[in-house]
Amino acid sequence: MLEILLVILPVFLLIFLGQLCRRRAFPGDGFWAPAERLTYFVLFPALLAITLAEADFSRLTMLPAALGTAAAILVMTGLALALRPWLGIGGATFTSFYQGIVRLNTYIGLSVAFGLWGEAGLAASAVVLGAVVPLVNLTSTFVLARYGTAAQPTLAGVGRQVATNPLILGILLGAALNLTGIGPPPVIGDMLRLLGRAALPLGLLAVGAALDLAAARRAKRISGLASLLKLAGLPALAYGLGLAFGAEGVALSVGVLFAALPTATSAYILARQLGGDAAFMANLCTLQTLLALVTLPLVLAASAP
Repeated sequence: MLEILLVILPVFLLIFLGQLCRRRAFPGDGFWAPAERLTYFVLFPALLAITLAEADFSRLTMLPAALGTAAAILVMTGLALALRPWLGIGGATFTSFYQGIVRLNTYIGLSVAFGLWGEAGLAASAVVLGAVVPLVNLTSTFVLARYGTAAQPTLAGVGRQVATNPLILGILLGAALNLTGIGPPPVIGDMLRLLGRAALPLGLLAVGAALDLAAARRAKRISGLASLLKLAGLPALAYGLGLAFGAEGVALSVGVLFAALPTATSAYILARQLGGDAAFMANLCTLQTLLALVTLPLVLAASAP
């Protein structure tokens, strides 16, 4: 538990530093949105690509962990749909409730995985993300299309969104370089390493800057239920299903870690675009990020091999 806390605390200190910088208007309100876009479209794909290109998969059996986490998300999707008639909320709010129990903040996940397990943790994270990111994007978009209030996206549009996701493109590039035996190309590989080093700190600062503490103070009972399902229920499912699929060791712990992460701030953007409850989504993102400082160490300690 102490080792886990010593890794997680610096991660959240960077998040709180990002919030402090935003509140102090430093380096300026116009900085944070472009910084988050740079991280999402360039820095994190570079980190995933170089990690997978250089990864040694001989000691890790990661596919069962990825399948376990993906299966947990599907089970949680079924549970959310079953609960919808009894939640007493409108369609738009339900879409944000749904995103709040399945989406995950990759910035926090990759930072904790690297801090706890080094390069092996990053390699396992990339494989888990390769399974989970397309699935979460597909299910979230279809739930928003069914229950949201904005224009309905087409099947081709949803497929295009998933196929052009920068994290997926980074994972595919790294996997191709690894599986073909090419490895990181000269010069380009060094450039990807340099970009990747900036991904984690800038990404965490951007997470902090995006937090809406006023929204967290408006938390309602439904926010508590969504947070309980996301921060405790989903990792429990990922652990049990990961074991059932044969996951073990670092790979299993990484699968549980990504299930236990708070909701990503990108869910707020999707809620605004596709007719979800954006205010409720901001509430969940902030509340879960604050709660995760307590729940993440407990979940990781309970599921440690």
